[in-house]
Amino acid sequence: MQERLVRFDAKLAQTAVDAVLVTGQNNVYYLTGFWGTEGTVFISDKRRLFLTDSRYTLIAKEAIKGFDIVETRQPLVEIAKIIKDDGLSTIGFDGQVSYDFYQGLQAVFEGYQLKAVTNFVEDLRMIKDASEIATIRRACQISDQAFLDVLDFIKPNVTTEMEVNHFLDQRMRALGAAGASFEFIIASGYRSAMPHGVATDKVIKSGESLTMDFGCYYQHYVSDMTRTIHVGHVTDEEREIYDIVLRSNKALIEQAKAGMTYIDFDGVARRVIDEAGYGANFTHSIGHGMGLDIHELPFFVKTEDKLQAGMVVTDEPGIYLDNKYGVRIEDDLLITETGCEILTQAPKELIVL
Repeated sequence: MQERLVRFDAKLAQTAVDAVLVTGQNNVYYLTGFWGTEGTVFISDKRRLFLTDSRYTLIAKEAIKGFDIVETRQPLVEIAKIIKDDGLSTIGFDGQVSYDFYQGLQAVFEGYQLKAVTNFVEDLRMIKDASEIATIRRACQISDQAFLDVLDFIKPNVTTEMEVNHFLDQRMRALGAAGASFEFIIASGYRSAMPHGVATDKVIKSGESLTMDFGCYYQHYVSDMTRTIHVGHVTDEEREIYDIVLRSNKALIEQAKAGMTYIDFDGVARRVIDEAGYGANFTHSIGHGMGLDIHELPFFVKTEDKLQAGMVVTDEPGIYLDNKYGVRIEDDLLITETGCEILTQAPKELIVL
């Protein structure tokens, strides 16, 4: 945790603000180790303040080191009182706060300049430390096992998408997860052509494909994986489409490493699908960062920004044929200086139940 604060202080010294107010739950946890619904962090070159109410005071004192802990139900008012003689002029805040919250800032910090510093903490969170990587690795192991287990659960012409959804959720909890990291995408047959087709009561029929995009929370960090299987039998076309997506997924794994541009990260996988003639059927980005949030920086827009060692990102190419079926294969990758580590180890060669 101390190293995170050192990086925070270094960034603060290079930013045109005197202090930063942090209110997002995940960002507060990242900086303090405190998890609760009421927590506010204020950091300047003079102070590190953590403010919460009486429900969480004892928890905060146990979890947090290096901060002055203040018990209050009016954190902004209390901060203004504490810093009134500190000689600060500009206070940074997360630009993604609500308008009502911003109005409250203006009222309390009258006389200060308020400056939005969007993604101030999120930029730091892009690079995972050893403890974060270990936690994400465990979350991925839980998802891997749940996938293996669900293969025995699925019965063609009997099991529904929703039953698969519930099984994966309950199985991951039994393996130590705190819960689902997002609303699962469980889509069979023609519905698998919907990249975000959430589970319904539809029965999974023999002869259909089944896409399962799911993950869990483990100690506040996420996993996110997708596997597409076939039930009963597979056609030659379906086998070909699956092979193209798998080659796309693997091509990126072979080349991903620190220093690779975001354009190239997306382009390596997309090129395989384009050259196979299905470029128009790969309709979303190749992936995203993940950690405390299921979708967090980096996002692979077409920029010359570069991957850095310590990023955890997804590799999720797909091909979707309207009203027929779709295939997506997704892995979680840890970027290193020399390549990448695949954190999701569940089998991804074509499976036909």
